[in-house]
Amino acid sequence: MACGAAALVAFGAGPALAATGSVHANLKAIEGNGVDGSGTAMVKVDGTTLAVTMAAMGLLADQPHAAHIHYGEEARHECPTLGDDTNDDGHLNTSEGVPAYGEIVVSLTETGDTSPDSGLAVDRFDTAKGGEISYERGSIKVSKDVADDILSGESAVVIHGVDYDGDGKYSGDTKSDLNPDLPTEATDPVLCGVLSSAPNGGMATGGGATAAGPNTTMLALGGGALLAAAGSGFVAVRRFRTQA
Repeated sequence: MACGAAALVAFGAGPALAATGSVHANLKAIEGNGVDGSGTAMVKVDGTTLAVTMAAMGLLADQPHAAHIHYGEEARHECPTLGDDTNDDGHLNTSEGVPAYGEIVVSLTETGDTSPDSGLAVDRFDTAKGGEISYERGSIKVSKDVADDILSGESAVVIHGVDYDGDGKYSGDTKSDLNPDLPTEATDPVLCGVLSSAPNGGMATGGGATAAGPNTTMLALGGGALLAAAGSGFVAVRRFRTQA
């Protein structure tokens, strides 16, 4: 009997069940970057596998837009404001936003690698046809730490790509803080929202308020029709160069 009880205790002391759940974000325009856009994002976590659904509008039309999940243990776990504009140029670049939302932990590419190494794999990010993005991807593998960080409600979805001079493409003399081969327009953040559990009545926002947001119904219905990850690719900048 004692042996049987000990066996039951040992059996029950195995690894804890993998975390599951979903978090949502209401994406809002980054202050100072001149875009009147909005969107929504949902991330379903099943152990160390993610399924992501995202919709956005008001983006620079027909140009690729890098998008990521950001997190940093020392970050403020919020979207940046003009108070983060350390060079006082009236805009926020990606590095200036890091104290607010943290570093890249997942690259929301359409195919291939989704690690931070693909943060600038512009040939594999979604192109905003008519200024809109509708993104779905499942089977995104992450570490347990990243999965836990996302479920904690402290990570953020950030979409990048602005058009300060209004010429309809990524251009300008100011170079990106991430890659000097690119203009800053190609990599500056445009929309941001903190991922958290959605309260009744609307999507959660980065500042703690709620709003229905655009395409919320699409996100709720589209979560089950997720695309499998496929293909492979390398970090590239050629599309930005040719389109600029």
